[in-house]
Amino acid sequence: MEKTCTLLVHFDKGTPALANEIKEQLEGHDVELKVDAMKKAVMLLLNGETLPTLFITIVRYVLPSEDHTIQKLLLLYLEIIDKTDAKGKILPEMILICQNLRNNLQHPNEYIRGVTLRFLARLKEAELIEPLIPSILTNLEHRHAFVRRNAILAMTAIYNLPQGEHLLVDAPEMIEKLLVSEQDLSARRNAFLMLYTCAQDRAVNYLLNHLENVSSWGDILQMVVLELVRKVCRSNPAEKGKYIKIVILLLSSTSAAVMYECAGALVSLSSAPTAIRAAGNCYCQLLLSQSDNNVKLIILDRLTELKAAHREIMVDMVMDVLRALSSPNLDIRRKTLDIALDLITPRNIDEVVMTLKKEVVKTQNMELEKSGEYRQMLVQAIHACALKFPEVASTVVHLLMDFLGDSNVASALDVVFFVREITETNPKLRESIMFRLLDTFYQIRSSRVCTCALWIIGEYSVSLQEIENGIAVIKQSLGDMPFFSAAEESDANVAGDNKASGNKGPAPINVSSASSKRPAVLADGTYATQSAVAETAGPLSVSTASSNPASNLRAILLTGDFFLGAVVSATLTKLVMRMEEAQPSAVALNKTKAEVLLILVSMLRLGESSVLPHPIDKDSYDRISLCIRLLSSPDDVIRTVWLKYCHDSFVVMLKEKQDRENEDLKAKAMVSYAQPDDLIDFYHLKSRKGMSQLELEDEVQTDLKRATGEMSKDGDTDRNLNRVLQLTGFSDPVYAEAYVTVHQYDIVLDVTVVNRTTETLQNLCLELATMGDLKLVERPQNYALAPQASKQIKANIKVSSTETGVIFGNIVYETTSALDRNVVVLNDIHIDIMDYISPASCADVVFRNMWAEFEWENKVAVNTNIQDVQEFLDHVVASTNMKCLTPPSALEGDCGFLAANLYAKSVFGEDALVNVSVEKQPDGKLGGYIRIRSKTQGIALSLGDKITLKQKG
Repeated sequence: MEKTCTLLVHFDKGTPALANEIKEQLEGHDVELKVDAMKKAVMLLLNGETLPTLFITIVRYVLPSEDHTIQKLLLLYLEIIDKTDAKGKILPEMILICQNLRNNLQHPNEYIRGVTLRFLARLKEAELIEPLIPSILTNLEHRHAFVRRNAILAMTAIYNLPQGEHLLVDAPEMIEKLLVSEQDLSARRNAFLMLYTCAQDRAVNYLLNHLENVSSWGDILQMVVLELVRKVCRSNPAEKGKYIKIVILLLSSTSAAVMYECAGALVSLSSAPTAIRAAGNCYCQLLLSQSDNNVKLIILDRLTELKAAHREIMVDMVMDVLRALSSPNLDIRRKTLDIALDLITPRNIDEVVMTLKKEVVKTQNMELEKSGEYRQMLVQAIHACALKFPEVASTVVHLLMDFLGDSNVASALDVVFFVREITETNPKLRESIMFRLLDTFYQIRSSRVCTCALWIIGEYSVSLQEIENGIAVIKQSLGDMPFFSAAEESDANVAGDNKASGNKGPAPINVSSASSKRPAVLADGTYATQSAVAETAGPLSVSTASSNPASNLRAILLTGDFFLGAVVSATLTKLVMRMEEAQPSAVALNKTKAEVLLILVSMLRLGESSVLPHPIDKDSYDRISLCIRLLSSPDDVIRTVWLKYCHDSFVVMLKEKQDRENEDLKAKAMVSYAQPDDLIDFYHLKSRKGMSQLELEDEVQTDLKRATGEMSKDGDTDRNLNRVLQLTGFSDPVYAEAYVTVHQYDIVLDVTVVNRTTETLQNLCLELATMGDLKLVERPQNYALAPQASKQIKANIKVSSTETGVIFGNIVYETTSALDRNVVVLNDIHIDIMDYISPASCADVVFRNMWAEFEWENKVAVNTNIQDVQEFLDHVVASTNMKCLTPPSALEGDCGFLAANLYAKSVFGEDALVNVSVEKQPDGKLGGYIRIRSKTQGIALSLGDKITLKQKG
């Protein structure tokens, strides 16, 4: 049987010492060898060895030693060995030990006394302790504080033993007297802790009698005071007001740990605005004063919880929270921005945006490697602010447009998406935005940013001046036509012929990036062959660009990016169509048309030439050809489609995005706590009875909580009953059932065991084992169970990753009638992955980036009885506890095909990506695949198993 252990030492199993070697070393006179032998003996005993013959040797040769190290090791040895026989009686040889312990307690050296008292604090045998009580009590008055503080610890441990109150009858009274006269901080802390655990009323009286001195007590004593306040307020909520005053008094402590605990105590004990404001200010103060990043992250978590429960109070602290952006850590900055964005109001929006602008400007001068990523976070934050409060957009949009040419493509993309949205939602800013965009267009070096900027130019250039400027900027960016000369094409042909014949000829034009055959992920989650590199954000190559530094579009086109070419063609075509309405001169219009047609034809020629390593893709070819046809023979219907319906689609997309955000906010706001017939306690009609403002506020908040139903959480009862699992049958001698509670990083099993027999079950033990990334933290102890009696046994299991796990085990017990141990096998407990993942949102760009990065993919074939694609998607979303990122408008209609992206996050911060691609087959059944991707194997496999199990419908 396993025993309790109060000592843990690392043991190298490679070269275990022999008992005879240890015995010889102990019998010698060399102190160093004796120390080494005692260490080996302790380690062997800790690892299951018995060493029965060693005890007498130690009594003869080690007990008389005066060396302090040997005496300390002797006490560790005595702590580990068995002091009782199989029947629980004290071994006779322990009498020798008792005499030695008494001598140690009267030793002239304070170290020997202190370590002996510390040893007695771990001793459980009352028969050994009883004769030592007088010696322990004399040490309470020893001149040295080290002895006194360990004597108090020993008294606390003895008093907590089953027979402790008989061994130390008046211990609390003695400790209380000692507490009044004691000067050493650690000793006072131990004494107050003893009163807190053993005589709470005395601790409360001492605290109330010394209230004026609490602020001058040391931090370790103040921490115990806070524990006492929490305990008293939970047991007696009516007296909460006077104890909260103590907590607020301790907020001014110089110790960061005490301040943190005070803030936590205030939040847990009171909902009064004054208390919450004091706690929030304390957290903000700690956020700035502490240098440890882990501490900052913990405090930000507390502020997030405070914001969720008391947003209206936290709004005033948003600027204090934003000061945490001075930390260079990205996780801290991200959490800080998340908190601040939830706290913006019309009153503080200007200050918040001003701070964010200053931070954006700082990123230009920062040499840090992650300044681009930080800038991206700031751009997203400013974007969110501008959407909530459009009036601030004018103050930030021009500053952000300086970053369209950012080398961090993700940051530049966020800027251009922000500009696109603000251009639509703020008509007053369009003219200045268009002017600024055309002015900075040549700085853009990324293909994806260029495509979005070109769309803005084509969509919002309305006046003749804007149209002409737009065409001029695009022409300048493309450079002179044609894109290549006849000599370059002939050189490329020669090189191709030489390569085919095996000879080395002149190298073809060096392009900055070659074709990539890796499949790309489209917006609907399906795959497509990527025929050109989408990202080009580096400096322009001399070999591909013209000598003009403004020819950024030309440089990207010459890398083979014909999708950009198609976007350029569409933009120029739109601008010409708009010019037809705005340009009165037919000559100027025809000239512009001819120039645009030349550009389009030149792009087609470039795509079909041998200058580039691969030809133009068919999609881009068709798109450019369509633009040429539209310019050659205009059509009113097509003009309406290009100039009106495209813009209408974008407006609908923005509206859907806004509606989805509003629905999420409404869902949070619709949680109802109050019933129509609940009582209302009016603040101004409340009896004051000499209460302070804080006590009055706390009373009102408590009444409010009671009225709004926050104090009663009965609604979860049905859901909780679903977590009760039957582990044994009703006919088994021992009936067991478990209530499973899943916390963030651990699982608590609350197992109820019932003795169904007429005999007493002895040494009943719940033995558990786990499979998967689960680990049993502590083995449950043994119990004796009377006939028909029941027992609650708790077991903690640590979880290290999001993976389906299994807990299995049995109940072992002994009876008086049978010699053998009886075993009852338990049903397996399956831990569901659904307990660890929750729906989450992310942008399409982020989803596609993660899909490309993640290594683990689990492909599950669709096999279901459901015959409707939309119904099947809803079923998968409900079964997997994920969120569908694909907007409802993209899923509308009945075409028999559906592709959607789902996303969820685990409590460990892992991302789970799912793509559902399903179609209705001719026989009416659904076919297709569900792909799951994640960074770790466990979540991909577990989620795949869950979908396979649940998809039938």
